[in-house]
Amino acid sequence: MFLAPSILTADFLHLGEIIGIINQSEADWLHLDVMDGVFVPNLSFGFPVLKHIAKATTKPMDAHLMIVEPQKFIPQFRDLGVWALTVHYEACTHLHGIIIKIKEAGMQAGVALNPHTPVESLTDILDDLDKVLIMSVNPGFGGQKFIPHAVDKVRRLKMMIEERKLPTLIQVDGGINLETGKRMTDAGADSWVVGNSIFKTNNPEEMIKKMKR
Repeated sequence: MFLAPSILTADFLHLGEIIGIINQSEADWLHLDVMDGVFVPNLSFGFPVLKHIAKATTKPMDAHLMIVEPQKFIPQFRDLGVWALTVHYEACTHLHGIIIKIKEAGMQAGVALNPHTPVESLTDILDDLDKVLIMSVNPGFGGQKFIPHAVDKVRRLKMMIEERKLPTLIQVDGGINLETGKRMTDAGADSWVVGNSIFKTNNPEEMIKKMKR
């Protein structure tokens, strides 16, 4: 199971220390939630901050773009050294072309689905994806309550992937803790994105270790 701590809910006044903790931990990836205030009703951080994060982290960067027209920024994320770039199904009119551009830039390509979007929407593009991100909250804010029907979405998506014998990973994001994460893993998830459940504890590194176990 791959664990990707999201720094969205971390204390931005101590961002360097937080990234240092992630670097020393058993986490697999560093998750970057990039929001534009248009696709989602919130702003997170832009390229000036991302450049400093890229210099500080030793973990592969896993970027989740909650923005309109994500294709405009593919070269910038490539230049930052981002390993995996995930865009939203709901934000992309020409999704296949964007996925191809991400891959041509040398990054893993992922698609995120909002809670209301069925996994069957990916039927005609699943073969081209390295990763699918199932949102178990509505995107835009950290600390939201887990939406239970996301478990069934993971189960259905896993069946689609196995029927085609694809290597596509399933990532889950939103309200993930030790209990909900286990439910998602049992349903077929390969990776957790976790924010509050790590950074609202007294010992984030220890919580990362528990989740990896």
